Amino acid sequence: LCLNRLKTLRIISHFDSPICSISSPMASSYSAPSLHAPAPPLFSKKENIIPINSKIVELSESRAELVNRIQGLKQDLQNWRSKLDTQAKSYRDDLSELKKSLNVEVDQLQSEFQELRTTLQQQQEDVTASLRNLGLQDVSGEIKKVEGTDEKVQDLPKENSGKETEQ
Repeated sequence: LCLNRLKTLRIISHFDSPICSISSPMASSYSAPSLHAPAPPLFSKKENIIPINSKIVELSESRAELVNRIQGLKQDLQNWRSKLDTQAKSYRDDLSELKKSLNVEVDQLQSEFQELRTTLQQQQEDVTASLRNLGLQDVSGEIKKVEGTDEKVQDLPKENSGKETEQ
């Protein structure tokens, strides 16, 4: 906006110079009605040039300050992004290590449970074989029958269980 004003001032001062007069025959014969009467200059041309030059210097300094500030902000943004990327990479690496560690632990637990299951099955087979060898196979069958009837008794409603105890 300020630069546009500056250009406008230069253009206006250019047209005020005697070099740039219109000398066309049609221009001299035609005069358009003017809305504004030309105002007499308030200051001489030298006085106008001094404030314009000081404004140009002031605008140039302001522009330089803004450019420096923008460059500083860009640098700050790049530093912030770099730190953020580094931190994100660190977190990803930590999460990856934790995931690997947890997977190893899960695999170990699965292996231990499988070993326990196998051990329990083996012990159950050993106990069954020992009972057969001792001739107590019939006894183990009777134990299973008794366990089955206990479950049935527990499943009966309370009314029936109360009647059985009264008899």
